[in-house]
Amino acid sequence: MSTILPVAQRGESILRLTAAKVAQTELNSEWLKQLAEAMYATMLERNGVGIAAPQIYVSKRVIIVASRPNPRYPDAPEMDALVMVNPEILEKSELTVLGEEGCLSVPDERGQVARAQTIQLRYLTLEGVTVETTLTGFPARIVQHEVDHLDGVLFIERIG
Repeated sequence: MSTILPVAQRGESILRLTAAKVAQTELNSEWLKQLAEAMYATMLERNGVGIAAPQIYVSKRVIIVASRPNPRYPDAPEMDALVMVNPEILEKSELTVLGEEGCLSVPDERGQVARAQTIQLRYLTLEGVTVETTLTGFPARIVQHEVDHLDGVLFIERIG
């Protein structure tokens, strides 16, 4: 059974930091795998569709994107959970879409945020394999939201 971790809340300094890149030596390590498992378990426990390592007090560039319908996002599309290490958004579409967002670090608050409809991104797997992909719609929104966490930005700063 994976560990459910506490989630940092708005106002805590960890959420303001720019997270450090995961080092080459940390890739494919037991530590990184356990971090990802704990992040995933914590996200599921709280009905999240994504989570960033800083939200569980680890200032590292690791996010999980796991869109699926749940009580917080009943219309979310179903996708396999993706663990992204050192994610980089390479390109964003000019077309932006307004959509409702919430955050495990800002409970009970939601708002409309404009995000790029489509993004191109590059990330590493836990094993260190480079992946380049294009995401669109809700999964693209989740990545943008979680990458913001890695840069010390909360969604509430993007409203209006």
